[in-house]
Amino acid sequence: MRLVTVAHGTRSAAGNEVARTLTARAGRALGVEAVCSYVELSEPLFEDVVASSPPSETTMVVPLLLSTGFHVRQDLPRMARGAVGPVLLGRPLGPHHLLAEVQHARLVAAGAAPGARVVMVAAGSADPLATGDLTRAAELLARRWGAPVEVATLSALGRRPAEVVRPGDAVSPYLLSPGFFADRARRESLDAGAVCVADVIGPDPLVADLVVQRARALGAV
Repeated sequence: MRLVTVAHGTRSAAGNEVARTLTARAGRALGVEAVCSYVELSEPLFEDVVASSPPSETTMVVPLLLSTGFHVRQDLPRMARGAVGPVLLGRPLGPHHLLAEVQHARLVAAGAAPGARVVMVAAGSADPLATGDLTRAAELLARRWGAPVEVATLSALGRRPAEVVRPGDAVSPYLLSPGFFADRARRESLDAGAVCVADVIGPDPLVADLVVQRARALGAV
């Protein structure tokens, strides 16, 4: 039995380290071997990791992705079919109240005023199911924050930060790791008048707990 996580991958070393940290913490909690992999832009690639899986070993796969989308519905199942041994493919991390809890903490740390209007900025997807996930994630954050939360995306479906962010808003990046999208979310939000932009979700212990939950839901541990 082993755990394989799969993150998107980024050219940011700090961004890829987030996935490695979460994977190591989850593996220790589960008491299994844990391997971190990526869809693209970093190594090891998920496709290579599952292709080299031992025939007798079950691989639990937890996507370190925050929403449903092309990678979750198309790429990962296709790549998993190249495995020699049995593979159990889990759900993405979001939406989930533990992510909202971390986002809340990041907003507080960034100095967001209690009750301030918040814009949650996500990478975006062309998959309509991802839009539903983002709506639910914003609802969870609004419930925890106690004030309205609007959604903006940086690509594909949805409105851009320039269309959603108002002067004085606080911004919560719905992004797991630093990198290209995180830098863009900060820049575009500040340009639109945001008073503060929180940090990304990052390798928080609560996120590691969520990875463990997703692995256990597969029924193999």
